[in-house]
Amino acid sequence: MRIPAGRREQLTRLLSSPWGRGAAALAAGALPALAFPAPALWWFAYAALVPWLLLIRTATTGRRAVLDGWLGGIGFLLAVHHWLVPNLHVFILLLAAMLGLLWAPWGWLVRAVLGGTPSAARAAAAIAVVPSGWLMVELVRSWEGLGGPWGLLGASQWQVEPALRLASVGGVWLVSLLVVAVNTAVVLLLTVPAARVPAVAGLCACAVAAGAVWLWAPRPERPGDVVRVAVVQPGVINGLGGAERRFARSEELTGALAGQRLDLVVWGESSVGVDLAARPDFAARVAAVSRAVGAEVLVNVDARRSDRPGIFKSTVLVGPGGPTGDRYDKMRLVPFGEYVPARALLGWVTSVGEAAGEDRMRGSRQVVLELADGPSGSGLRVGPLVCFESAFPDMSRRLVRGGAQLLVAQSATSTFQESWAPAQHASLAALRAAETGRPMVHATLTGVTAVYGPEGEQLGDRLGTDDSTAAVYEIPLARGTTPYVRFGDWPVYGALAVLAAMCAAEGLRALRRPGPPGALRKPGSGTPEPPARTAHGSAVRPGR
Repeated sequence: MRIPAGRREQLTRLLSSPWGRGAAALAAGALPALAFPAPALWWFAYAALVPWLLLIRTATTGRRAVLDGWLGGIGFLLAVHHWLVPNLHVFILLLAAMLGLLWAPWGWLVRAVLGGTPSAARAAAAIAVVPSGWLMVELVRSWEGLGGPWGLLGASQWQVEPALRLASVGGVWLVSLLVVAVNTAVVLLLTVPAARVPAVAGLCACAVAAGAVWLWAPRPERPGDVVRVAVVQPGVINGLGGAERRFARSEELTGALAGQRLDLVVWGESSVGVDLAARPDFAARVAAVSRAVGAEVLVNVDARRSDRPGIFKSTVLVGPGGPTGDRYDKMRLVPFGEYVPARALLGWVTSVGEAAGEDRMRGSRQVVLELADGPSGSGLRVGPLVCFESAFPDMSRRLVRGGAQLLVAQSATSTFQESWAPAQHASLAALRAAETGRPMVHATLTGVTAVYGPEGEQLGDRLGTDDSTAAVYEIPLARGTTPYVRFGDWPVYGALAVLAAMCAAEGLRALRRPGPPGALRKPGSGTPEPPARTAHGSAVRPGR
């Protein structure tokens, strides 16, 4: 594509200005957010990084490339997490600036392999190196203390069947690698005529790999067993006595399900605001609706425990006789939302935003809950997750390795009701289902509620953020083990190997580089010797 001379001159002037280039980096980094829900322009992900990559490769120095990477990272984080602004206010700028530093080395790496006029060999290497560097950024920022794996680029492909098949082989990490590889190849096609052959070969390799996985990767075995699961979504209920009124609405919606031949009823996160052990009246009310519908009820208690100090978020299974004793205490908490990291240092955040006034306590282990009766006579094994734990691939993988037949995530995104957050959160369940080969229920208080089959396909209708209702889903169970469950995060190790190979190659190249002019070599050796010192020279001031 040829840019008119006048427009090209304007663009050059803009990018030659530090402020103009900085603004361009922020905007370029923000573009990939359009690939995620709510816009959900999944196809845009395959070109969304191109402007950012084009900008970095033209950096005149490594320092400028690092700055472009950092500013683009800030733009990406602000765009993907913009719905946090009403809660964190100005503090989100500080968080974005800190986490954006993760993209600074990536900026240097992009310039190193794409800058100037790369040879065909360097171009081919770039198609592997640039995605590997990006994956390292995603891996580091996926740590819970840094906000968790929200907005991984591969997660934008949650509704694309070939991408879900890739996820079953290598998790969301493999999808991210493929998306960034395509972006890198497109940049080479646009800017380096000599590299068009490796660029086209890279695009063809990505297409062939995705197609081969789609056609030949093992699919979950479906023995024909089906469970009927009801999801109760009471809707937005705020104001005085909101917790009690929400409980009453959930109770009412559950009671209306009588006669539906259910196997399980799921309530959303924080659906019960009291400790059931300390409030037998509430426990009796849940047990009563369990008897009415003939199924156990999975609730989520957000309350101070009577048997242990502190506030816990706990998934509790309640049967016709009351709580069964099976429970799961949430392990991975939302930074600032449920606890303040380094509160002694960052506690001031509570005065400028809606950060947690008191830290929630965390559980110590994951638990697989077993229902009294299942579709085959044996108990259905349920793997619970709470809120943004559904963003962590390792947690759902561990539950399935522990025998879970159905994954259930209980969530509450009412704080972000009018934003992109509810739809983004619901989309993550499709990836977790595809990765593990197990169906997944994403149950919320206020929407979006969604259910996905063992290959990540959507089952039934979603419940939107305006709904206050209950819905019943027929969910097919599956057997077998996906490659991702069996082998884990192997794409991450592959990316590390690529980066290690690049570092080794650069080290060897540096060793083979000829010495400075005037250096002598030892006879029979490639090692240069320093110039001989004369009476008129010194090591410090030669020639004097």
